[in-house]
Amino acid sequence: MLKRTLFFLFIALSNFTFAQNVDSVAFVTAKWHKQRIAPKTKLITHHFDQKNLFLSNQNISYVEVKNRGNSPEFGIGASPKELKITPTFGKENNALVAINGTFFDVKNGGSVDFIKVDGQVINSNRLEKNNTRARHQMAAIVIEDGKLTLKKWDNTSNWEENMTEKNVMLSGPLLTFNHVDEALDTSAFNRLRHPRSAIGIKPNGKIILLTIDGRQENSAGVSLFELTKVMRWLGCTSAINLDGGGSTTLWVYNAPENGIVNYPSDNKKWDHEGARKVANVILLKKKQ
Repeated sequence: MLKRTLFFLFIALSNFTFAQNVDSVAFVTAKWHKQRIAPKTKLITHHFDQKNLFLSNQNISYVEVKNRGNSPEFGIGASPKELKITPTFGKENNALVAINGTFFDVKNGGSVDFIKVDGQVINSNRLEKNNTRARHQMAAIVIEDGKLTLKKWDNTSNWEENMTEKNVMLSGPLLTFNHVDEALDTSAFNRLRHPRSAIGIKPNGKIILLTIDGRQENSAGVSLFELTKVMRWLGCTSAINLDGGGSTTLWVYNAPENGIVNYPSDNKKWDHEGARKVANVILLKKKQ
């Protein structure tokens, strides 16, 4: 009986390892479409069909930019109450690129996570019922002098208020931080597949702004465990999850279809028209 149990365990582990290898090979050997959109900035896309990534169809779009020298600068676009689609934030800020930001109040507007723009606090954290932080309030996207980094909560109650940087957006959960994958529980939010948005940092200083479409036959979406793998395969040693679902939108100033390059799911159609109104975005702008 023990031998039989060990045999089936071995088979299960072998199949799991095989699936992992197949996914990583499919990902790194894909013929990605690359387009230069600004100095040191590229838009990179690929549609995995034939259910050859995570045994599903997937559509991945990301912008990769060198975060140094005379490369474009990062910023935050946010409104205290008013909700706007990501392209509107991008155009209002004369941006090159915009990706939806952190979590927000769909009914009343405004972020539910701390946001500071140019030294001014736009929104504060809305704590959970037991007065604790949500997982998306335990990490931050921090921008100073146009350069973007990620930070991890230090377990103090006033962590974000004490940050000296002028631009701060809390989000999460962290997927990977300084080469170490973060522990994720098996809650529905983490394990079920949805459209996802993320930001990653590579050791060479490049930043990735990424969307994976979902809730469509052409793109199933991913779990946070699968999103972690994708960011790892792209070479990121730190990565953070943003608000996803119907909010997931990547906008590029010179792209057709109103600049939206992915397939937002809010209208339940495979087109570029389904962008949801959001409270905040991460921006990439020409260096001032």
